[in-house]
Amino acid sequence: MADEGDILTDINLDPTANGADTQPVAGIISQYIKDLSVENPNAPDCFNYQSQPDVNLQFNIAANEVNPEIHEVELKINCSAKTEEGDLYVIELSYCGLVGMRNLPEDQMHAFLYAEAPRILFPFARRIVSDATRDAGFQPLMLDPIDFNGLYLQQLAQKQAEEAGAAPAPGNA
Repeated sequence: MADEGDILTDINLDPTANGADTQPVAGIISQYIKDLSVENPNAPDCFNYQSQPDVNLQFNIAANEVNPEIHEVELKINCSAKTEEGDLYVIELSYCGLVGMRNLPEDQMHAFLYAEAPRILFPFARRIVSDATRDAGFQPLMLDPIDFNGLYLQQLAQKQAEEAGAAPAPGNA
C-alpha cells in the first residue's frame, strides 16, 4: 500500500512541466467604447427633409501593443447621412478590445489582431451605431456584416504583390 507521500511525488504541480504555459492562446480580455460622437447638426429641421439620404460608411482597424502579451485592437467606424436638403447625422465610433495572446507565431498574431479580433468586436460596434442613429431620431442604421478574414487575406495578397513588383527584376539589380 502506498502512502500519501508516494502519490504526491507522482503528480507534478509545476504548470510549465505539463505544457500548460507553452500552449498557444488568444482571446478577448475586455471590450469598450474609447470614443463616440453623435451629431445631429440640423435638428429639428432635418426631420422634415423629404429626399432619400445618402449614407457614407468608412471603417478602419488599428492595433497597438500594450505589453508583449496584450494588444488593443481598435475598430473605427465613421458614418454620415446627407440629403439634398442638408446633413442628417454624423457618427464616429472608436470601439476597442484588449486582446491577450501568448505563444503564437508572428503571422498568427497578426491575423488574429487584424481579422479575428475585429470579427469578434464588430457585432457590438454595429449595435452601438444602430442605437446611436435611433437615439438621434432616425431609423436605426443596420450595418451589413463584414468579412474581415476575406479583407485581411485580400490586403495581405495586395501587399505581397506590391512587394514582388517593387523587387528588382533578375539581372537588373
